[in-house]
Amino acid sequence: MEKEIILAELQFKAIRSSGPGGQHANKVSSKVELSYNLSDSAGLTEKEKSRLLLKLKSKLSNTGQLQLQCDESRSQHKNKELAIDRFFKLLENALKVPKKRKRTKPTKSSIEKRLTSKKRTALKKAHRGKPEI
Repeated sequence: MEKEIILAELQFKAIRSSGPGGQHANKVSSKVELSYNLSDSAGLTEKEKSRLLLKLKSKLSNTGQLQLQCDESRSQHKNKELAIDRFFKLLENALKVPKKRKRTKPTKSSIEKRLTSKKRTALKKAHRGKPEI
């Protein structure tokens, strides 16, 4: 993953943010929408693209565009930075390959403990009930 190439491929669009804000909110477009075409990217290898398409399937549009929106700040520049950070974190998390789990055997002492506790509960249950006269 080459961040510089990907950063050049990002497209931004400024939109009016929703919610309360008075007179100034109707004039300023502070919300930022980041869009990125995953399939046409030159900054990703084919292997990375296929992994991202698989992992981020629910976040992609029909055309294969990944879109993120940010309206946390009142500043458009700050929202742009936050959207870029969020975008790269999303990519890094999707590209992480989890370690394979190695099977382990239970230790002899743990097996022995389990069996003795089973015997103890079995005896306890066997001794319940009416005594024979």
